[in-house]
Amino acid sequence: MACGCQKNRKQFEVVSSAGKVVYTGSSEPVAKGVAKRYPDSTVREKAKPGAATT
Repeated sequence: MACGCQKNRKQFEVVSSAGKVVYTGSSEPVAKGVAKRYPDSTVREKAKPGAATT
C-alpha cells in the first residue's frame, strides 16, 4: 500500500517576473534562496490539484 504522507505536504513555487515557475519544492527556505537569484521573483504556495483558483 502506498504512503499517503505526501498529500498534506506544502509545496512552494518560485515565480519569475515573467510569470514562469522556475522552481518547485517542499522547502520554503530553499525556495526563498532560489528566489534571490531571480530579480523581482516571488515565492508562493503551490495550489493543490482540484483547489478552486479565483
